[in-house]
Amino acid sequence: MDLKELVTYKLKEKFPEVEFDITDYKEQLAVTFDKKNIVNVASFLKDDPDLQFKLCEDVTAIDWARRKNRFAVVYHIFSLKLNSRIRLKSDVDESDLSVDSVAFVWKTADWHERETYDMYGIIFNNHPDFRRMYMPEEFEYYPLRKDFPLMGIPGSLPLPKKDE
Repeated sequence: MDLKELVTYKLKEKFPEVEFDITDYKEQLAVTFDKKNIVNVASFLKDDPDLQFKLCEDVTAIDWARRKNRFAVVYHIFSLKLNSRIRLKSDVDESDLSVDSVAFVWKTADWHERETYDMYGIIFNNHPDFRRMYMPEEFEYYPLRKDFPLMGIPGSLPLPKKDE
C-alpha cells in the first residue's frame, strides 16, 4: 500500500464524518480538511502506530488574496517510520482568522504558529505562549499579507538612521 492509500484509508476509517481532499502532486501528499478538525487529525497522525508523524517541521500560511477562504494554514509533518512528509491544509476565512493550536500535539509547532500569526495575523487558539516574534507587539499590520505594501507603510515602524 503506498502512502496516499495508507493515509486515505486511515483517515477515512478514523474520521468518517470529515471530508478530506487528498492530493498527490509530484510525490508530495497534501491533505485538506476543515480547520475545526485540526487538533484531532494531528493527534491521530502523530499517535497512529502505522503512521507516526511525530515531527511538525513547519507551519505557515498562504494568502490567496480572495474574498472567501482568503487564507490557508499549512502544516508540514514528517514520519521517520515511513520516511515521508505530508502537508495538512485548512482554509481560514478572513471573517474568522483563527484556528486551534497544535502546539500541544507537536512542541515544534509553537514557534511556527507564532511566526504565522506575526506575519499573517492568523490567531492560534489555546496557544501556550501567543505573542509576536519579529514585529513589536503594538505593530498593527501583518507583513506577508498580499495587501501589505511592498515598500512597507511609511511611519508605521521606526527604522534605524542611515549613516551618511
